[in-house]
Amino acid sequence: MTEPGPADIATRHARIVELAREAGSVSVEDLATTLGVTPQTIRKDLTLLERRTLITRVHGGATAASGTANLAYAERREMAVAAKAAIGAAAAALVPDGSSLFINIGTTAEAIARHLVGRRPLMVITNNLNVVDILADQPGIELIAAGGRVRPSDRAIVGAIAMDFIRGFKVDVALIGASSIEPDGDFLDYDVDEVRVAQTIIRNARQVILAVDATKLQRPAPVRIGTLADIDCLVTDRVPRHLHDLCVAQSVRVVETDPA
Repeated sequence: MTEPGPADIATRHARIVELAREAGSVSVEDLATTLGVTPQTIRKDLTLLERRTLITRVHGGATAASGTANLAYAERREMAVAAKAAIGAAAAALVPDGSSLFINIGTTAEAIARHLVGRRPLMVITNNLNVVDILADQPGIELIAAGGRVRPSDRAIVGAIAMDFIRGFKVDVALIGASSIEPDGDFLDYDVDEVRVAQTIIRNARQVILAVDATKLQRPAPVRIGTLADIDCLVTDRVPRHLHDLCVAQSVRVVETDPA
């Protein structure tokens, strides 16, 4: 018997999340029958999906995730590492030398920053102290850190002071992330202060690049950052057909790093 490949497993996981959202709850036995795998396989799937906050395990099955809590930052750093590295390289390649840019918070933002190492000349403004650590010693990069309250959990600078600071700039490119993309193209996050800073970044950039990995297409989140109309380019590893069509309709460029 042929072992399922990563693409098959990802497809099955996406279907489990979809069924849980549609029905509210799903049982192990029903999922095994629907998806043509063993109950043991489904239990392993549910364990993995719960770790990613995509579902909540209950006795005999699972329920749809609440969408109100994000994973801890250290855990998010360990998710989709290869995909984020490829996305980071692709997003960084879209930044012309001589540009000014915003980089906001998130593990994908850090991947982008790593691929800007050695580039010159650039002006980088960020509210992410992890990005500051990555780029601080780069002679070709003028690095500016936003002022404001530092959130201890992920070293993000958020709040009204950070927003006022960002309004003092008008940059060529904004590189932003999100925790969720809805089927209608809305992209969302978990923290209101974080979202307000992201919205301020979008309003003060000439071009906006949204960089997310495909796991964000399966996760709910409660706070709306914006819509596809607010961005110019989507960089991700895989784009479902419906989202690709929405991007085309909104004249949003799509860069896929792993379309297969």
